[in-house]
Amino acid sequence: MQNKGKVVARDKYGVTFIGIGIAAVVLGLVLYYFLDPGVFYDLGLYVIMVGAAALIYGLRQRFARQYKGIAVELSTNTGKRFLTNNAIMIALLLMIIVIMIIQPRFMQLAVLLDILTQSSTKMIVALGISFTLLIAGTDLSAGRMVGLAAVVSTSMLQTADYANRFFPDLPHMVLIVPIIVAVIACSLFGILNGFLVAKYDMHPFIATLAVQVIVYGANSLYFDMEPNKSQPIGGGRPDFVLLGQKKLFQIGDFPGISVLVPIAIAFVILIWFILNKTVFGKNVYAIGGNREAAIVSGVNVFRTIMCIFILASVLYGVAGVLEAARTAGATNNYGNGYELDAIAACVVGGVSLNGGVGKVSGIVSGVLIFTVIQYGLQFIAVSPMWQQVIKGIIIAIAVAIDLSKYRKK
Repeated sequence: MQNKGKVVARDKYGVTFIGIGIAAVVLGLVLYYFLDPGVFYDLGLYVIMVGAAALIYGLRQRFARQYKGIAVELSTNTGKRFLTNNAIMIALLLMIIVIMIIQPRFMQLAVLLDILTQSSTKMIVALGISFTLLIAGTDLSAGRMVGLAAVVSTSMLQTADYANRFFPDLPHMVLIVPIIVAVIACSLFGILNGFLVAKYDMHPFIATLAVQVIVYGANSLYFDMEPNKSQPIGGGRPDFVLLGQKKLFQIGDFPGISVLVPIAIAFVILIWFILNKTVFGKNVYAIGGNREAAIVSGVNVFRTIMCIFILASVLYGVAGVLEAARTAGATNNYGNGYELDAIAACVVGGVSLNGGVGKVSGIVSGVLIFTVIQYGLQFIAVSPMWQQVIKGIIIAIAVAIDLSKYRKK
Protein backbone atom coordinates (compact mmCIF):
# COMPACT_ATOMS: atom_id res chain seq x y z
CA MET A 1 0.00 0.00 0.00
CA GLN A 2 1.42 3.37 -1.04
CA ASN A 3 2.09 5.83 1.73
CA LYS A 4 0.47 9.11 0.76
CA GLY A 5 1.95 10.94 3.72
CA LYS A 6 0.38 13.89 5.49
CA VAL A 7 -2.16 16.07 3.68
CA VAL A 8 -2.09 19.76 4.61
CA ALA A 9 -4.70 22.34 3.63
CA ARG A 10 -3.40 24.83 1.07
CA ASP A 11 -4.40 27.81 3.23
CA LYS A 12 -2.44 26.48 6.20
CA TYR A 13 0.54 25.69 3.96
CA GLY A 14 0.55 29.21 2.54
CA VAL A 15 0.15 30.86 5.96
CA THR A 16 3.15 28.86 7.24
CA PHE A 17 5.40 30.29 4.53
CA ILE A 18 3.98 33.78 5.10
CA GLY A 19 4.97 33.46 8.75
CA ILE A 20 8.44 32.19 7.87
CA GLY A 21 8.88 35.04 5.39
CA ILE A 22 7.84 37.72 7.90
CA ALA A 23 10.14 36.23 10.56
CA ALA A 24 13.07 36.18 8.12
CA VAL A 25 12.45 39.80 7.09
CA VAL A 26 12.40 40.89 10.75
CA LEU A 27 15.58 38.87 11.44
CA GLY A 28 17.25 40.47 8.42
CA LEU A 29 16.38 43.96 9.65
CA VAL A 30 17.85 43.14 13.06
CA LEU A 31 21.04 41.78 11.47
CA TYR A 32 21.32 44.80 9.16
CA TYR A 33 20.98 47.42 11.87
CA PHE A 34 22.73 45.75 14.82
CA LEU A 35 25.59 43.64 13.43
CA ASP A 36 29.00 45.07 12.59
CA PRO A 37 28.97 45.74 8.81
CA GLY A 38 32.75 45.38 8.77
CA VAL A 39 32.37 41.73 9.76
CA PHE A 40 28.96 40.67 8.38
CA TYR A 41 28.78 43.14 5.47
CA ASP A 42 25.27 42.99 3.91
CA LEU A 43 24.19 39.63 5.35
CA GLY A 44 21.05 41.27 6.74
CA LEU A 45 19.95 42.36 3.26
CA TYR A 46 20.37 38.81 1.93
CA VAL A 47 18.25 37.44 4.79
CA ILE A 48 15.61 40.06 4.00
CA MET A 49 15.57 38.97 0.33
CA VAL A 50 15.18 35.32 1.32
CA GLY A 51 12.34 36.29 3.66
CA ALA A 52 10.66 38.34 0.92
CA ALA A 53 10.88 35.35 -1.45
CA ALA A 54 9.29 33.06 1.17
CA LEU A 55 6.60 35.68 1.84
CA ILE A 56 5.74 36.01 -1.86
CA TYR A 57 5.63 32.21 -2.21
CA GLY A 58 3.33 31.92 0.79
CA LEU A 59 0.99 34.64 -0.50
CA ARG A 60 0.85 32.90 -3.88
CA GLN A 61 0.05 29.55 -2.27
CA ARG A 62 -2.60 31.17 -0.08
CA PHE A 63 -4.41 33.37 -2.60
CA ALA A 64 -3.59 32.16 -6.16
CA ARG A 65 -6.72 30.97 -7.95
CA GLN A 66 -5.15 27.83 -9.42
CA TYR A 67 -4.40 26.46 -5.94
CA LYS A 68 -7.87 27.00 -4.47
CA GLY A 69 -9.18 23.83 -2.83
CA ILE A 70 -6.06 21.78 -3.68
CA ALA A 71 -4.41 20.26 -0.62
CA VAL A 72 -0.64 19.79 -0.26
CA GLU A 73 0.72 16.29 0.22
CA LEU A 74 3.79 15.99 2.43
CA SER A 75 5.37 12.57 1.98
CA THR A 76 8.64 10.82 1.24
CA ASN A 77 7.77 10.73 -2.46
CA THR A 78 7.02 14.43 -2.65
CA GLY A 79 10.24 15.15 -0.76
CA LYS A 80 12.26 13.06 -3.20
CA ARG A 81 10.54 14.74 -6.13
CA PHE A 82 11.33 18.18 -4.68
CA LEU A 83 15.00 17.26 -4.19
CA THR A 84 15.23 15.87 -7.73
CA ASN A 85 13.62 18.92 -9.33
CA ASN A 86 15.66 21.39 -7.29
CA ALA A 87 18.95 19.52 -6.80
CA ILE A 88 21.02 22.05 -8.72
CA MET A 89 19.44 25.02 -6.94
CA ILE A 90 20.05 23.41 -3.52
CA ALA A 91 23.67 22.72 -4.49
CA LEU A 92 24.03 26.36 -5.55
CA LEU A 93 22.72 27.62 -2.22
CA LEU A 94 25.14 25.37 -0.36
CA MET A 95 27.99 26.62 -2.55
CA ILE A 96 27.06 30.25 -1.84
CA ILE A 97 27.04 29.55 1.91
CA VAL A 98 30.48 27.88 1.69
CA ILE A 99 31.87 30.81 -0.33
CA MET A 100 30.45 33.30 2.19
CA ILE A 101 32.10 31.39 5.03
CA ILE A 102 35.45 31.28 3.23
CA GLN A 103 35.26 34.89 2.07
CA PRO A 104 32.70 37.02 3.99
CA ARG A 105 33.15 39.90 1.50
CA PHE A 106 30.99 37.83 -0.86
CA MET A 107 28.03 39.00 1.28
CA GLN A 108 28.39 42.57 -0.03
CA LEU A 109 25.46 43.96 -1.99
CA ALA A 110 27.91 45.23 -4.61
CA VAL A 111 28.85 41.61 -5.39
CA LEU A 112 25.20 40.74 -6.07
CA LEU A 113 24.86 43.77 -8.34
CA ASP A 114 28.00 42.74 -10.25
CA ILE A 115 26.58 39.23 -10.71
CA LEU A 116 23.33 40.66 -12.07
CA THR A 117 25.25 42.93 -14.45
CA GLN A 118 27.39 40.08 -15.77
CA SER A 119 24.29 37.92 -16.20
CA SER A 120 22.33 40.46 -18.24
CA THR A 121 23.67 39.94 -21.78
CA LYS A 122 24.06 36.19 -21.21
CA MET A 123 20.43 36.13 -20.08
CA ILE A 124 19.29 37.58 -23.41
CA VAL A 125 21.37 35.02 -25.34
CA ALA A 126 19.93 32.17 -23.24
CA LEU A 127 16.38 33.41 -23.83
CA GLY A 128 17.03 33.31 -27.56
CA ILE A 129 18.60 29.87 -27.59
CA SER A 130 15.82 28.46 -25.38
CA PHE A 131 13.38 28.65 -28.32
CA THR A 132 15.58 26.32 -30.35
CA LEU A 133 15.94 23.91 -27.41
CA LEU A 134 12.17 23.86 -26.87
CA ILE A 135 11.75 22.27 -30.34
CA ALA A 136 14.43 19.67 -29.46
CA GLY A 137 17.03 21.59 -31.47
CA THR A 138 19.94 23.89 -30.69
CA ASP A 139 21.79 26.90 -32.11
CA LEU A 140 25.58 26.82 -32.25
CA SER A 141 25.76 30.11 -34.14
CA ALA A 142 24.52 32.24 -31.23
CA GLY A 143 27.92 33.29 -29.88
CA ARG A 144 29.26 34.28 -33.28
CA MET A 145 26.16 36.38 -33.93
CA VAL A 146 26.85 38.18 -30.66
CA GLY A 147 30.32 38.98 -32.01
CA LEU A 148 28.91 40.11 -35.36
CA ALA A 149 26.47 42.53 -33.74
CA ALA A 150 29.21 43.86 -31.45
CA VAL A 151 31.61 44.56 -34.33
CA VAL A 152 29.00 46.03 -36.70
CA SER A 153 27.47 48.37 -34.10
CA THR A 154 30.81 49.55 -32.64
CA SER A 155 32.32 50.15 -36.10
CA MET A 156 29.62 52.74 -36.80
CA LEU A 157 29.47 54.31 -33.33
CA GLN A 158 32.99 55.65 -32.77
CA THR A 159 33.79 59.20 -31.72
CA ALA A 160 34.73 61.59 -34.52
CA ASP A 161 38.18 62.31 -33.06
CA TYR A 162 39.18 58.67 -32.52
CA ALA A 163 42.54 58.05 -34.21
CA ASN A 164 41.78 54.65 -35.71
CA ARG A 165 38.18 55.00 -36.93
CA PHE A 166 36.71 52.02 -38.76
CA PHE A 167 34.93 54.36 -41.20
CA PRO A 168 36.98 57.61 -41.24
CA ASP A 169 34.42 59.56 -43.29
CA LEU A 170 31.24 58.19 -41.72
CA PRO A 171 29.01 61.06 -40.53
CA HIS A 172 27.40 61.13 -37.11
CA MET A 173 24.48 58.71 -37.02
CA VAL A 174 21.51 58.51 -34.70
CA LEU A 175 22.26 55.81 -32.09
CA ILE A 176 19.37 53.55 -33.06
CA VAL A 177 20.41 53.26 -36.73
CA PRO A 178 23.67 51.26 -36.25
CA ILE A 179 21.92 49.14 -33.62
CA ILE A 180 19.16 48.25 -36.07
CA VAL A 181 21.75 47.50 -38.78
CA ALA A 182 23.61 45.14 -36.41
CA VAL A 183 20.40 43.34 -35.41
CA ILE A 184 19.31 43.01 -39.05
CA ALA A 185 22.71 41.55 -39.95
CA CYS A 186 22.16 38.85 -37.32
CA SER A 187 18.57 38.24 -38.40
CA LEU A 188 19.74 37.48 -41.97
CA PHE A 189 21.75 34.58 -40.60
CA GLY A 190 18.79 33.63 -38.42
CA ILE A 191 16.73 33.35 -41.59
CA LEU A 192 19.41 31.07 -43.06
CA ASN A 193 19.35 28.90 -39.93
CA GLY A 194 15.58 28.62 -40.01
CA PHE A 195 15.45 27.89 -43.73
CA LEU A 196 17.98 25.05 -43.49
CA VAL A 197 16.14 23.47 -40.57
CA ALA A 198 12.55 24.07 -41.70
CA LYS A 199 12.86 23.58 -45.47
CA TYR A 200 15.36 20.74 -45.67
CA ASP A 201 14.68 19.20 -42.25
CA MET A 202 18.41 19.52 -41.55
CA HIS A 203 19.37 18.70 -37.96
CA PRO A 204 19.75 22.03 -36.09
CA PHE A 205 23.17 20.95 -34.80
CA ILE A 206 24.56 20.65 -38.34
CA ALA A 207 22.68 23.63 -39.79
CA THR A 208 23.70 26.05 -37.05
CA LEU A 209 27.26 24.70 -36.99
CA ALA A 210 27.56 25.56 -40.69
CA VAL A 211 26.06 29.00 -40.13
CA GLN A 212 28.37 29.53 -37.14
CA VAL A 213 31.40 29.10 -39.40
CA ILE A 214 29.87 31.38 -42.06
CA VAL A 215 29.08 34.11 -39.51
CA TYR A 216 32.57 34.05 -38.03
CA GLY A 217 34.15 34.12 -41.47
CA ALA A 218 31.98 37.00 -42.65
CA ASN A 219 32.57 38.93 -39.41
CA SER A 220 36.34 38.38 -39.68
CA LEU A 221 36.34 39.66 -43.29
CA TYR A 222 34.43 42.75 -42.18
CA PHE A 223 36.75 43.19 -39.19
CA ASP A 224 39.80 42.97 -41.48
CA MET A 225 38.63 45.73 -43.84
CA GLU A 226 40.82 48.74 -44.52
CA PRO A 227 41.86 50.74 -42.58
CA ASN A 228 41.07 48.65 -39.49
CA LYS A 229 42.97 45.51 -40.52
CA SER A 230 41.76 43.37 -37.59
CA GLN A 231 42.63 45.90 -34.90
CA PRO A 232 40.36 45.96 -31.80
CA ILE A 233 37.60 48.51 -32.35
CA GLY A 234 37.56 51.16 -29.62
CA GLY A 235 36.55 54.77 -29.17
CA GLY A 236 32.87 54.09 -28.63
CA ARG A 237 30.67 57.19 -28.57
CA PRO A 238 29.55 58.33 -25.09
CA ASP A 239 25.86 57.77 -25.86
CA PHE A 240 26.64 54.23 -27.03
CA VAL A 241 28.82 53.41 -24.01
CA LEU A 242 26.14 54.83 -21.71
CA LEU A 243 23.78 52.15 -23.03
CA GLY A 244 25.92 49.51 -21.32
CA GLN A 245 27.59 51.34 -18.45
CA LYS A 246 25.00 53.74 -17.02
CA LYS A 247 24.13 53.21 -13.36
CA LEU A 248 20.59 53.75 -12.08
CA PHE A 249 19.44 54.71 -8.57
CA GLN A 250 22.84 55.88 -7.32
CA ILE A 251 21.57 57.31 -4.05
CA GLY A 252 23.84 57.86 -1.05
CA ASP A 253 26.05 54.82 -0.44
CA PHE A 254 24.05 52.65 -2.85
CA PRO A 255 26.36 51.83 -5.80
CA GLY A 256 23.52 51.81 -8.32
CA ILE A 257 22.11 49.19 -10.66
CA SER A 258 23.50 48.75 -14.15
CA VAL A 259 21.07 49.78 -16.89
CA LEU A 260 21.65 46.31 -18.37
CA VAL A 261 19.70 44.72 -15.51
CA PRO A 262 16.31 46.36 -16.22
CA ILE A 263 16.90 45.80 -19.96
CA ALA A 264 17.40 42.08 -19.31
CA ILE A 265 14.33 42.01 -17.04
CA ALA A 266 12.28 43.62 -19.82
CA PHE A 267 13.34 40.87 -22.23
CA VAL A 268 12.57 38.19 -19.63
CA ILE A 269 9.02 39.56 -19.30
CA LEU A 270 8.66 39.80 -23.10
CA ILE A 271 9.78 36.21 -23.70
CA TRP A 272 7.58 34.95 -20.85
CA PHE A 273 4.62 36.66 -22.50
CA ILE A 274 5.46 35.22 -25.93
CA LEU A 275 5.83 31.66 -24.63
CA ASN A 276 2.83 31.68 -22.32
CA LYS A 277 0.28 34.08 -23.78
CA THR A 278 0.60 33.83 -27.57
CA VAL A 279 -0.37 31.24 -30.17
CA PHE A 280 3.23 31.26 -31.41
CA GLY A 281 4.50 30.29 -27.96
CA LYS A 282 2.02 27.43 -27.67
CA ASN A 283 3.04 26.25 -31.14
CA VAL A 284 6.68 26.17 -30.02
CA TYR A 285 5.82 23.85 -27.14
CA ALA A 286 3.57 21.77 -29.42
CA ILE A 287 6.33 21.20 -31.99
CA GLY A 288 8.82 20.31 -29.28
CA GLY A 289 6.42 17.95 -27.56
CA ASN A 290 5.25 16.05 -30.65
CA ARG A 291 5.89 17.45 -34.11
CA GLU A 292 3.57 14.99 -35.90
CA ALA A 293 0.71 15.79 -33.55
CA ALA A 294 1.38 19.52 -34.03
CA ILE A 295 1.14 19.12 -37.82
CA VAL A 296 -2.14 17.21 -37.49
CA SER A 297 -3.43 19.99 -35.20
CA GLY A 298 -2.84 22.54 -37.95
CA VAL A 299 0.39 24.12 -36.70
CA ASN A 300 2.43 25.67 -39.54
CA VAL A 301 5.74 24.03 -38.61
CA PHE A 302 7.76 25.73 -41.36
CA ARG A 303 6.65 29.22 -40.39
CA THR A 304 7.03 28.55 -36.66
CA ILE A 305 10.60 27.23 -37.03
CA MET A 306 11.54 30.18 -39.25
CA CYS A 307 10.16 32.60 -36.65
CA ILE A 308 12.01 30.78 -33.85
CA PHE A 309 15.42 31.19 -35.45
CA ILE A 310 14.74 34.76 -36.57
CA LEU A 311 13.57 35.77 -33.08
CA ALA A 312 16.57 34.03 -31.53
CA SER A 313 18.97 35.86 -33.88
CA VAL A 314 17.39 39.21 -33.00
CA LEU A 315 18.00 38.51 -29.32
CA TYR A 316 21.62 37.55 -30.07
CA GLY A 317 22.02 40.82 -31.95
CA VAL A 318 20.66 42.86 -29.05
CA ALA A 319 22.98 41.02 -26.65
CA GLY A 320 25.96 41.72 -28.91
CA VAL A 321 25.18 45.43 -29.05
CA LEU A 322 24.81 45.62 -25.26
CA GLU A 323 28.02 43.65 -24.73
CA ALA A 324 29.93 46.06 -26.98
CA ALA A 325 28.42 49.03 -25.14
CA ARG A 326 29.35 47.50 -21.77
CA THR A 327 32.99 47.03 -22.75
CA ALA A 328 33.18 50.15 -24.97
CA GLY A 329 34.72 48.14 -27.82
CA ALA A 330 34.63 44.94 -29.83
CA THR A 331 36.64 42.33 -31.72
CA ASN A 332 35.55 39.52 -34.01
CA ASN A 333 36.05 37.05 -31.12
CA TYR A 334 33.35 38.61 -28.96
CA GLY A 335 30.71 36.12 -27.91
CA ASN A 336 32.92 33.09 -28.52
CA GLY A 337 31.49 30.18 -26.52
CA TYR A 338 28.41 32.10 -25.35
CA GLU A 339 26.14 29.54 -27.04
CA LEU A 340 27.58 26.70 -24.94
CA ASP A 341 27.11 28.63 -21.70
CA ALA A 342 23.57 29.54 -22.76
CA ILE A 343 22.67 25.94 -23.61
CA ALA A 344 24.13 24.74 -20.31
CA ALA A 345 22.24 27.43 -18.38
CA CYS A 346 18.95 26.46 -20.06
CA VAL A 347 19.48 22.76 -19.31
CA VAL A 348 20.40 23.47 -15.69
CA GLY A 349 17.29 25.65 -15.51
CA GLY A 350 15.05 22.76 -16.56
CA VAL A 351 14.73 23.18 -20.33
CA SER A 352 14.59 19.63 -21.65
CA LEU A 353 16.90 18.58 -24.47
CA ASN A 354 14.04 16.39 -25.67
CA GLY A 355 11.95 19.48 -26.38
CA GLY A 356 8.58 20.74 -25.24
CA VAL A 357 9.54 21.39 -21.60
CA GLY A 358 10.99 24.55 -20.10
CA LYS A 359 10.08 27.75 -18.27
CA VAL A 360 11.48 31.25 -18.43
CA SER A 361 11.94 31.25 -14.65
CA GLY A 362 14.16 28.17 -15.02
CA ILE A 363 16.25 29.88 -17.71
CA VAL A 364 16.76 32.89 -15.45
CA SER A 365 17.84 30.68 -12.54
CA GLY A 366 20.16 28.69 -14.82
CA VAL A 367 21.97 31.80 -16.04
CA LEU A 368 22.30 33.13 -12.49
CA ILE A 369 23.61 29.76 -11.29
CA PHE A 370 26.45 29.75 -13.79
CA THR A 371 27.30 33.41 -13.17
CA VAL A 372 27.38 32.85 -9.41
CA ILE A 373 29.58 29.78 -9.86
CA GLN A 374 32.04 31.64 -12.07
CA TYR A 375 32.07 34.82 -9.99
CA GLY A 376 32.09 33.03 -6.63
CA LEU A 377 34.92 30.64 -7.50
CA GLN A 378 36.98 33.54 -8.81
CA PHE A 379 36.18 35.41 -5.61
CA ILE A 380 37.82 32.71 -3.48
CA ALA A 381 40.71 32.32 -5.95
CA VAL A 382 39.83 28.84 -7.23
CA SER A 383 41.99 27.84 -10.20
CA PRO A 384 40.32 28.48 -13.59
CA MET A 385 41.00 24.82 -14.45
CA TRP A 386 39.04 23.67 -11.41
CA GLN A 387 36.26 26.12 -12.33
CA GLN A 388 35.87 24.33 -15.66
CA VAL A 389 35.80 20.94 -13.91
CA ILE A 390 33.06 22.08 -11.51
CA LYS A 391 31.11 23.66 -14.36
CA GLY A 392 31.29 20.44 -16.37
CA ILE A 393 30.15 18.33 -13.43
CA ILE A 394 27.11 20.55 -12.91
CA ILE A 395 26.17 20.32 -16.60
CA ALA A 396 26.51 16.52 -16.57
CA ILE A 397 24.38 16.20 -13.42
CA ALA A 398 21.72 18.53 -14.83
CA VAL A 399 21.46 16.56 -18.08
CA ALA A 400 21.38 13.26 -16.17
CA ILE A 401 18.51 14.54 -14.01
CA ASP A 402 16.69 15.79 -17.11
CA LEU A 403 17.03 12.44 -18.88
CA SER A 404 15.97 10.48 -15.80
CA LYS A 405 12.81 12.59 -15.47
CA TYR A 406 12.08 12.07 -19.17
CA ARG A 407 12.47 8.28 -18.85
CA LYS A 408 10.11 8.21 -15.87
CA LYS A 409 7.50 10.05 -17.92
